[in-house]
Parts: sequence; C-alpha cells; structure tokens
Amino acid sequence: MTARLALGTYRCLDVAEAALMAASNGADWVDTAPNYESGRAETSLAPVLAAYQYLRVSTKVGFVPPSAKRTGVRARALSADDAERGHCLAPDYISWQVARSKRMLDRTPDLVFLHNPEHGCHESEIADRLYTAFLALEEACNQRAVRAYGVATWRGFSSRLFDVPALLELATKAGGRQHHLRAVQLPVSLVHLAPVAQALNGHGVLTEAPQAGLEVFASAPLHGGELPGMVSRELSDLISPGITPAQAALAVVASAPGVKRVLLSTGNPEHWRQAAAALARPPLSPDALQRITDVLGT
Repeated sequence: MTARLALGTYRCLDVAEAALMAASNGADWVDTAPNYESGRAETSLAPVLAAYQYLRVSTKVGFVPPSAKRTGVRARALSADDAERGHCLAPDYISWQVARSKRMLDRTPDLVFLHNPEHGCHESEIADRLYTAFLALEEACNQRAVRAYGVATWRGFSSRLFDVPALLELATKAGGRQHHLRAVQLPVSLVHLAPVAQALNGHGVLTEAPQAGLEVFASAPLHGGELPGMVSRELSDLISPGITPAQAALAVVASAPGVKRVLLSTGNPEHWRQAAAALARPPLSPDALQRITDVLGT
C-alpha cells in the first residue's frame, strides 16, 4: 500500500515508550499535541526525537494543556476566558504555543496542525478564525519556528464547515501563492467511511487534498480501539480473507484514495507489527472498497 503507518499519540499513556517502540519498528513520523499525555507528550518525545534524528514530528495548537494555562495568561498570550474554555486559536496564543512546542520538543516541528478549529465556533465565524490562525502560522513559518502547517479536524469536513478549496483560498490570502499549508488530518475508518465513498466518486477531501499537494493523515483508523471488537469474521473476510479484524479495518483506511499516513495510537509492539503487516499488503481495489461502502453505508 502507498500509505505509511505513523504513530498517533492521542491514546498513548506513555508517549516516550510508544515512540521508542514505533521508531524501533520502522516508523518515520510521530503525531502529537501539547495536551496529550496530560500535557507531557511533547516533553516526553524530546529524547526520542534526539535519538532518532530521522523521525519527523507533527504537533498541534488549539486545546490548551493544563500546564500552559497559567503561564499563557501570565505571558499575555492567553486570556483568562480562553484558559478556562481550554481551547484557543487567537494569533498571540498560536505564536506563543508554537514557540513553546519547539522548546518542549527540542526540535522545529515539521508540521503544526490547527487542532479542531471548529471547536466552539459558529459556522459564520469559521472562515475568519481560520484566516487569522493561518496568518499567525505563516508568520511562525517565516520565523522558522515551524516548517509547515495543516488542519486537524474531527467534523470540519463532514459537517461542511469548510472544504479543501476554502482552506487553500484562505491560505493563499494569508501567505500568498507560496503559502505553507501542507496537510489535513481527519478521521477515516469503517465508522467514518464517507470520505472514502466520496473519493471513489471522484470528489471530497481525499481527492481534493492530494490534487492540491496536501498530505492526508487518517486519524482514529480503529475508532479509539473499538473497531476490532465490532468487525465480524464475515466482514473481515469480505475485506480480505485470512487477516485479523484490526488488520481488515486498517487495510480499508490504508487503501483509501489519497491517504498518505495512517495514525495508529498504540504502545504495543505486537499491535504495531500486525498493523505494519496489513499496510505491507497490496491495496484493496476500488471495486473492493466500493463493495465495503455499499455494505456498511457512510
């Protein structure tokens, strides 16, 4: 398959241990956020990134980790109200948090994702929120605090709050034709099959993002670890006979048109090896993916 397995650290209780496991088993990318592992994820990753220089890393800005609330307010980067709400995409906070992430990781992040920009935002406000955030991220790129940025969303695409053309228009407005928008991250799984169905019909985020040169990161491919227990043997055999339910679920995500990286959140070496084996197989054909979406719906 053309998609690569990457470590997603959202559900990892010990981020350093999971990153060491993933790196020693061939991972080349780790995705994290300041609020993961109770606010310790970036600090936990720093020694692993130092030991494995080839590892690339993405982090996020949006949700405010507990450890940053007081210091962010003291630095006048974060209002008391935003600290209480726990989510902020104000330009001053973005600039402050990106610089903080760089220090915590002891590495310039390869990507900084806006983390669920739709959070607590009215539909009429989302374009302005994205534009002002893109301005701050373009400045961070110009200052070399980060190499590029993206948008990580749970429901932004599915709720039609924005689409890839809208993101590109805002990025161009913020940074010109040489803007630094490089990626999108969204849930793709047997539970979230709509992006796959759309791509099979030649439209939607999985088609539009690669055409625009944006990498697609598929998050929650096992739906928080729930899918292996939900996939029947009949469904697993429909997807690909002879593999485990978890591998079947991952095979669908990794075969989806346009998906570049599949974010698996695990610290279990055997789970990682089984996932890597699933992604090493030939991709499912469009006809096979169509049968799966026809059976399961979207």
